[in-house]
Amino acid sequence: MSENINKLCERFRGFYPVVIDIETSGFHAKENAILEIAAITLKMDSHGWLHLDQTIQFNVNPFAHAILEPSALAFNGIDPENPLRGAVDEEHALDEIFKLVRKGLKEADCNRAVMVAHNAHFDHSFLMAAAERCKSKRNPFHPFATFDTAALSGLVYGQTVLAKACETAGIAFDHKQAHSALYDTQKTAVLFCEIVNRWKKLGGWPLVNA
Repeated sequence: MSENINKLCERFRGFYPVVIDIETSGFHAKENAILEIAAITLKMDSHGWLHLDQTIQFNVNPFAHAILEPSALAFNGIDPENPLRGAVDEEHALDEIFKLVRKGLKEADCNRAVMVAHNAHFDHSFLMAAAERCKSKRNPFHPFATFDTAALSGLVYGQTVLAKACETAGIAFDHKQAHSALYDTQKTAVLFCEIVNRWKKLGGWPLVNA
């Protein structure tokens, strides 16, 4: 068995998991805007337990000519025109997030970031569309691989909705704060760590025949 088994780079075959949640102005990644984005990096202690590490969050200005669906804005409660949001352009938000992730990648000796998200295809498609729009040359995220906590929660807890999965896992969930990118990212990160650590507690990691 590897002496480095409790290092993050060994746990996910060199992938560096980063938890992301994105609030948008609709369902179409190339037409609708990112309005909020949050990311949380993860770390592993010397005993192989996964924990939350650093958090970064931005309110984001819609890109030029983005379609803002009234139903989406009503659902997430975001007013893109509110000057008190302190919003930044998506290029700035992505640059800062990617900078933090690349730093974490280097420190953890990992080779590629992988997005962790609840119903990850949705968030991943928006992140990649924004990176393409901004012509980001150093996007650290894998172009298609993700860790989807909806699928993992369905396996472990029999629940696929974030709030119900958290509640089943014993993680407090405030429905009034839901659909905030920062809050949902925090809860998704705690849930993912709980799932990974639960698997370790049950004897599923490290692999017996490793």
